[in-house]
Amino acid sequence: MANSMIPVTILTGFLGSGKTTLLKRILNENHGMKIAVIENEFGEENIDNEILVQDSNEQIIQMSNGCICCTIRGDLARVLGDLAQQKRDGKLDFERVVIETTGLANPGPVAQTFFMDNEIADTFLLDAIITLVDAKHGNKQLDEHEVVQRQVGFADRIFITKADLVDAKEVADLRHRVLHMNPKAQVREVNFGETDIKEVFDLRGFNLNAKLEIDPDFLAEDDHEHAHDHAHAHDDHGHAHGDHDHGDHADCDHDHGKCTHEGHDHGHHHHHAHHDDKIKSFVYRSDRPFDPNRLEDFLGGILQIYGEHLLRYKGVLYMKGVDRKVVFQGVHQMMGSDLAAKWLPIEKKNSKMVFIGIDLPKDLITDGLDACLV
Repeated sequence: MANSMIPVTILTGFLGSGKTTLLKRILNENHGMKIAVIENEFGEENIDNEILVQDSNEQIIQMSNGCICCTIRGDLARVLGDLAQQKRDGKLDFERVVIETTGLANPGPVAQTFFMDNEIADTFLLDAIITLVDAKHGNKQLDEHEVVQRQVGFADRIFITKADLVDAKEVADLRHRVLHMNPKAQVREVNFGETDIKEVFDLRGFNLNAKLEIDPDFLAEDDHEHAHDHAHAHDDHGHAHGDHDHGDHADCDHDHGKCTHEGHDHGHHHHHAHHDDKIKSFVYRSDRPFDPNRLEDFLGGILQIYGEHLLRYKGVLYMKGVDRKVVFQGVHQMMGSDLAAKWLPIEKKNSKMVFIGIDLPKDLITDGLDACLV
């Protein structure tokens, strides 16, 4: 089944951040890709499932460039199931899906759909969450709306839009701020009139599963050691991924409180005194193996208590008695784990976990994880 998995991109960002511009390009430009775009109109609350799509046929519009657009007010899992069925029946033809969330939406529940529902998980592969941040209004929106901070915390890639409207220092400060909240995201300044649409797809943000193999850089000690070898094992969609620019990663060693952001570590830190963002991230590492039962119990407890506050977490784990890497990741309370490749004789076995969340009790989680080590 793995080869026919349909990749899904979740597009999020506050009102006016440029999502519509990007979607218009996807739906109208001659890019040769067949994409189903789902415009998701739930507001803050998940509108109850009674208000389902009236008649699914009227809702789906075929665009001139081969793309499909549908608007939903109902249950996302049901609409995805419906699209997949129509693809199997030969009524619709698409290779990937883009889901746009409303500007006020927390992308968490949309992402959770791909973990919760087995039928969806067997058909669709969540590729990445992309968050658009408007350079002109981004700082103010981050100050005023926790949902914007959540959108940043969930992201695999952050696009800073409208950078031409502000000076370079303002863009650098915004970039520094979002990287501080989410050091795992790649940050790009974009102009959607010109950006290559391929920048949006096949980012492999959620790809910690055995079927697709782990990003080999994940366990690297330092985020600048990225070897540009992303073309491994992922070419089931015929795209090479060797050209990602990792210069934007933050090199954050949270245990020692030092955070340097490549290219921006010349004194920008003093601008952050007034941004006490609730969303923060930390990394946990250990060279000692975990006791599987203790770790499962501890993580289960953490998810129960802090699940709402955990936006994204992922890790590669060194488990006692397991000769393979164990990969895990999740969104809120939904956690998935899987066995991946065997540890190679030359590899130094170690665990690395990244947690991104709201007011997370870092010391409590770190001490708890330490207690799960053999």
